[in-house]
Amino acid sequence: MNETSPQDLGDQVVASKADASHRLVVEHVAKSFVTPAETLQVLHDVCLSLVGGQSLAVIGPSGSGKTTLLQIMGALDQPDSGTVKIDDQDPFLLSESARAWFRNEMIGFVFQDHHLLPQLSVIENVLIPAVARGSATKEQVERADDLVEAVGLADRRSHLPTELSGGQRERVAIARALLMNPALLLADEPTGNLDSKTAAKVSELLLELQQREGTILIAVTHSNQLAATMNETRVLVDGRLRTPD
Repeated sequence: MNETSPQDLGDQVVASKADASHRLVVEHVAKSFVTPAETLQVLHDVCLSLVGGQSLAVIGPSGSGKTTLLQIMGALDQPDSGTVKIDDQDPFLLSESARAWFRNEMIGFVFQDHHLLPQLSVIENVLIPAVARGSATKEQVERADDLVEAVGLADRRSHLPTELSGGQRERVAIARALLMNPALLLADEPTGNLDSKTAAKVSELLLELQQREGTILIAVTHSNQLAATMNETRVLVDGRLRTPD
């Protein structure tokens, strides 16, 4: 295993983020899980390639492996075979600590259930990726303020999650995911718990900010409404990514 230190990796990430366009390359990824009855092959030879500013919706039935694929691309779960590279860096060749650093800097996550800390205010929740590694810098606080304003919550900056609507909490989650200027933004059913009107507004905001930031966006979803807003759509069937009919 490559024992690149977090400090050395930081230099690589800074250089990468200076590039005009980010790049994600997934090649021949496979993943299986062993159960008492059998070995379940969840992903088969999955390949895809995207650059900064592009967006992809991955749709498919429940249990098709969408979340597993998202976790592998987010360096949360390791594939059995194949490679994932974000800006030419393979996180699975890094030590565990360096991979965590890489994930914090290069990948933003938006979850269906928000995962906001209830005791923290809006701005404090947005700053979590920064304070997870120490204390937030002045520049990070200023960026958090900018993102809170961009998602339309400047007047809710000091509010707790319980004082927000579901759509507002999802906006906070989007701002938090973008705080560290990630190369890759991964969204797991980002509109799944929202009514159709609110879902449409959140989808529009997600795409607007993704374009502004120049990140790569991949969303796994059951929502045809959300998928229709993305550049491309792929269907995950029997563990393989396919172009919709």
